[in-house]
Parts: sequence; structure tokens; C-alpha cells
Amino acid sequence: MRRKDRRIGVVAFGRVPELVLEVVCAHIVGYLRIPAEIMMALEDPIYAYDATRLQYNAMNILRVVEQRAFKHHEKVIGILEGDLFIPTMTYVFGEARQGGRVALVSLYRLRRDRDGGTAPMARILERMAKVSLHELGHLYELVHCPDRRCIMHFSGSVEDLDEIPLFFCRYCNQYLRERWGREPRV
Repeated sequence: MRRKDRRIGVVAFGRVPELVLEVVCAHIVGYLRIPAEIMMALEDPIYAYDATRLQYNAMNILRVVEQRAFKHHEKVIGILEGDLFIPTMTYVFGEARQGGRVALVSLYRLRRDRDGGTAPMARILERMAKVSLHELGHLYELVHCPDRRCIMHFSGSVEDLDEIPLFFCRYCNQYLRERWGREPRV
């Protein structure tokens, strides 16, 4: 894909609020300066539902979705309402293969506030943007960053996620600048 044709697709699995998709697209465009667009929704990934855990296996979803041809999109971020897990973790906010084409983000745990109630919509959308940019960073081969002020820092809880600012540290920013030939917004 030619550099000027680079585009990120944002796709809902099942029913996801349109506002969530729009916010993710806006943050990709605003922070990474890469065009992003909402794609036609995909069906709920019931093939990956684990009835014992009451969660979706993120690895199974990635395996299936990576086989799809997304000819107009360099990378794709899939968003779903269901709770995600990977075999080595109880839950994940999102998942991506390093250098892959597809990432997943779940709204399920991002909706919860620190006290167990429902978080305000503004906080949910900010968390969604952070996790989406973090997973997209993995798709562009960034690894977890030791800097707690970097969006690529690992977040194991919503409390951790809320503490991380919505930008890349200077090192991750430098990596992306060298990779793309221009600087993302910080």
C-alpha cells in the first residue's frame, strides 16, 4: 500500500455506539495524522465466546479477522461491547499482534468507574481513545513503554489507564516519526 493511501479502518463487532467509533477515528486522525474511517459493522464474534468464562477469546477473534481482506485499510481496529480475555490473562482492554493488521478493543471494562459504577461518558470515551491508540501503536511495532506518562505504558486496571496521559512519550514519538517520516501530534 502506498504511503499516501494509508488509512485506518474502525469497525464495530455487533452493536457499538456510533459516538465511540467517531471518537476513535477522530483521535487517530488528530494524534497520528493518519486518515481513519468507520467501516461497515461485522457480526458479533459468537465463535469466540467462551461460555465458561462469559468472555470473548481475543486471540480467536484476531485469528478470524486477520484472514479477511481489508484492501482499502492498512490497519483495522475492531471494537466490541463484550469482555475480552487472552489465555494468559483474566481480561484485557484490547489486544493486537505486534506488527499485525488488526487490533481489538473492548468497551466492557472501560465503562466501569473506580467504585464499580458506570463511568461518565467523557471518561469512557477518553479510555477508549487511549486503548485504541495503544493497540494501534502495537500494530506499528511499538512495545510497552516504561514511561508511565506514555500511552504505550501497560495498564492493568482502569485506575492505571486513567493516570496515563493521552500522548506518546518522546521515544515512542521518535520511533513513529522515523517510521512515517513525520511527527505524530503530542
